[in-house]
Amino acid sequence: MRRLLKRHLPDHTSLAANRWLTPFGSTLFHPRLWHLNRHSAAGAIAVGLFCGLIPGPFQMLGAAICCLLFRVNLPLALFTTLYTNPFTIVPIYILAFSIGEWTLGTDSAPFTQPPEWGSAGFAAWLGELMHWIIGLGQPLAIGLIVLAFALAFSGYLLTRLAWRIYLTRHWHRRHSRKP
Repeated sequence: MRRLLKRHLPDHTSLAANRWLTPFGSTLFHPRLWHLNRHSAAGAIAVGLFCGLIPGPFQMLGAAICCLLFRVNLPLALFTTLYTNPFTIVPIYILAFSIGEWTLGTDSAPFTQPPEWGSAGFAAWLGELMHWIIGLGQPLAIGLIVLAFALAFSGYLLTRLAWRIYLTRHWHRRHSRKP
């Protein structure tokens, strides 16, 4: 598994030569961000699953910042955020909304569309948006947070378990071959 990931993920030495990334050299090219072991892989999966639920285009930025803070594998965390895409985002948000309603203990309210930009101006639209966020957005926001923590925790544990099973099987195969 390690060889497969190393073959498909970019090497940090090739990225260090990129002129756009040289200002971040001392921070971005820390060896622990690029080393792949069971601890960094499990942490990267957890970071990627958590940050994958960040709305908008800030998922990878959030994952990169978390990788810098927790010193886990950067490419694997960035790759893991891709589980949210145009095909999966709607079912994930419906699940998050349901989790949020269950967590808050509220009855199911009919889904309403967010307010559209109108001719009333930015301030009026922003007020309507805040009202929508408070009404419908609160179960969604709480659900996204709960789902993000649940996915990160389960991803971390499953990665650690899968890595341990792999190592145990590999160790048993190696010792069964000895005379």
